[in-house]
Amino acid sequence: QVQLIETGGALVQAGGSLRLSCAASGRSFSGYAVAWFRQAPEKEREFVAYIPWSGGRTYYADSVKGRFTISSDSAKNTGNLQMNRMKPEDTAVYYCATGTASDIFARSEDQYPYWGQGTQVTVSS
Repeated sequence: QVQLIETGGALVQAGGSLRLSCAASGRSFSGYAVAWFRQAPEKEREFVAYIPWSGGRTYYADSVKGRFTISSDSAKNTGNLQMNRMKPEDTAVYYCATGTASDIFARSEDQYPYWGQGTQVTVSS
């Protein structure tokens, strides 16, 4: 049974930093990718960032490009999202997801069959 557990969500002031982690277990993730999505109150869930578990090319939503950095450690099956220069509009529940999504489909939720339970990130102004 695949499990994804996100940690690191917290309340942070605007301009501050936060690091989210996603621990994956339950199968081999060879050939898989890990992505982060987020859902703000009364908004649809949206793509944030993507990276293959083995490393390689990364993709970001325009709204976080230059501020967020996604990374992965395939030996530990852990994915991370470093968030810097945070803004109130970054407030959301953040989810990690994994699947065999190629970079062409990085932003498509349908490509990720496995999801974590989410972690709350709140940025105060």
